[in-house]
Amino acid sequence: MNESHSLDEKLDLDMEIKSVIEKVQTGDMQAYTLIIKRFQRQIFLYCYYLLKSQEEAEDAAQDIFIKGLERIDHFSQPVSLSAWLYKIAHNHCLDLIKKRNKNYQSLLEYKVNREQEKEHSYTEVIHDLLDHLNVEEQQILLLRSLEEYSYDEIASIMDLKPTTVRKKYERLRKKLIQQKEKGGKVHEQSVRAGG
Repeated sequence: MNESHSLDEKLDLDMEIKSVIEKVQTGDMQAYTLIIKRFQRQIFLYCYYLLKSQEEAEDAAQDIFIKGLERIDHFSQPVSLSAWLYKIAHNHCLDLIKKRNKNYQSLLEYKVNREQEKEHSYTEVIHDLLDHLNVEEQQILLLRSLEEYSYDEIASIMDLKPTTVRKKYERLRKKLIQQKEKGGKVHEQSVRAGG
């Protein structure tokens, strides 16, 4: 009963989002604020973990929603709106990283906001985990483990084949487990078990 209740809520939410998209596509720009409210935190966190800067993540999230509004006419239903927004975020963050440092070195540096003590240890675990990965691995891990996207959705976001994403994710899990066995600071519980 609880499972069917959450399925009904998801269907209602999907219908609401579809209705909002249609309104925006027909010229009701005010309706786009509902999309921003619904996905703002997710997109910000994705940008934050890739860019390692709160200010840059806030600016990036704002730019991503502006690009989304500008391109809303190109959105089509076979892809979920969140996957479509993540694809825009993926490309935007990669561009910012390339501009910041061609060698991606600054991606390995991070700042921790000490004012948010509750989130500090979780953020530190994630940063420790991400520090051992290249940019592509970081994105796959964030999208699969934190956002719980399917391999098909990640493939769509990153312009890869679903089987390629699955293989890369499995190699990534093995890499992280080996790192833990070597005494690294990587935390296995941060990588969701299973495929």
